[in-house]
Amino acid sequence: MTTSPPRSRRNPDSGQSRPPEVNAPAVVVAVKRIFGSENGDYFLLLGSTLFLVVFGLVMVLSSSSVESFKATDDFFTGFLRQALFALLGIPVMLIAARMPAVFWRKWSGMAMLIAVSLQFLVVATNLGVEHNGNRNWILLGSFSFQPSELVKVGLVIWLGGVLARRASVLEDWRVLFRSIGIVSGLAIALVLFGGDLGTAIILVAIVLGTLFFAGVRLRVLAIPAFVMAVAAIALSFSGGSRQERILAWQSGCTSDVDYNGLCWQPLHGWWALASGGIFGVGLGNSKAKWSWLPEADNDFIFAIIGEELGLIGAIVVLALFVVLAFSFIRIIRGSSDPAARITVSAVLTWIVVQAFVNIAVVLGLLPVLGVPLPLISAGGSALVTTLLAIGIVLSYARQPSAVRAQR
Repeated sequence: MTTSPPRSRRNPDSGQSRPPEVNAPAVVVAVKRIFGSENGDYFLLLGSTLFLVVFGLVMVLSSSSVESFKATDDFFTGFLRQALFALLGIPVMLIAARMPAVFWRKWSGMAMLIAVSLQFLVVATNLGVEHNGNRNWILLGSFSFQPSELVKVGLVIWLGGVLARRASVLEDWRVLFRSIGIVSGLAIALVLFGGDLGTAIILVAIVLGTLFFAGVRLRVLAIPAFVMAVAAIALSFSGGSRQERILAWQSGCTSDVDYNGLCWQPLHGWWALASGGIFGVGLGNSKAKWSWLPEADNDFIFAIIGEELGLIGAIVVLALFVVLAFSFIRIIRGSSDPAARITVSAVLTWIVVQAFVNIAVVLGLLPVLGVPLPLISAGGSALVTTLLAIGIVLSYARQPSAVRAQR
């Protein structure tokens, strides 16, 4: 008995035969559908973000291993916790990237309301938890997070929608105050009530930077910028540990009395950076992480990077943030949607200013403010919300290709 070979399928339109179709795996088809129509700016931002997250996980593993072992007899506790948040944050980012632009405009007000309400619960109820002198955590059962990080997300998408609708009246500071001043001022005030000056500075920078990118002239921004600067100085010297930290920083940490107190962390951060030299002491070989440098895996992780990877590693980190900023700028220039341009500029301001403040603190250019290095420092709330914000930017990055396709 003979069998005939399988018949080739014929295209009814062309009359040409073609080989039998090969069923592609479902995962491949899904990935093609997700990324098939994206542009270069999308992949530049996505790639640099994922690289920073992976790099951050490596550095969190290195910088937290000693303290994790002291606390739990397991070197990997801090790393596994951060990896868990990364596994949560990356899907959140990709889901946000698939949302249409109208989704963020529609729900921006609700997002801001929820974020401010949660921050109010932190400072006004027993749900708020104090950590390192700042009341910026909320405890719901066994789960805790920082609502101030959600305020950043709510603020960037809310500012994008409001300023896009008020584009014709941006020269009138009274309209701007009624439109965004009251709500954003309330959000910043609630963060300050919790004692978190570092996050409040980032929020102020987001508001002012977004107004600038939205087209508000510098003469209009001069008054609110001056008022906020005076308020920040007054709050900084209002007494308590914050004033003592600033005075110790101003003195250059030269006092023997401050060495074992307020200057312990910055001094050991400087020594860690200095000991790294050009090429570093090697990944995992830091001495400062052996209980010499507080918050080595969080606020001062850049010092561990400089110690283990040297000047070259520190420059690579700076270069990655430059690439990240460059991708934001390309997305801003490629978008024709005012709300998209303003929202992306807000996220750009958030990440770049926060990275600058963190690195400036480690270098001794600013007093200790408790601001993490975006995408790299340990901290679940900061990582997930930053990835969510980048996912929003990625959703806007998909617009230019759609606009060109319609033309």
